[in-house]
Amino acid sequence: MTMQQHIEAKLTAALTPSLLEVINESHMHRVEPGSESHFKVVIVSPQFEGLRLLARHRLINEVLAPELAGPVHALALHTYTESEWQQKGQAPRTPSCVGKP
Repeated sequence: MTMQQHIEAKLTAALTPSLLEVINESHMHRVEPGSESHFKVVIVSPQFEGLRLLARHRLINEVLAPELAGPVHALALHTYTESEWQQKGQAPRTPSCVGKP
């Protein structure tokens, strides 16, 4: 199982999202080819209802604590309730890494 699949499985089990995208963005950074260290997560979950952004991020950080303490270097989080997602329809585009040629 890849780290991307592992993250997907853990978030699905913990947060029962209606939408989940885990995108490996390691290639956008100065890392070895094939690395799995930088990820973008777009998640829509009913468990985010009534939670502020910081509380949502803390929830995900708790679920992925072992991964964040080890192989995952960076995690960009885009967390939405169903109504927020219906209004936005997409997450922000990831900017290029400053150090990447």
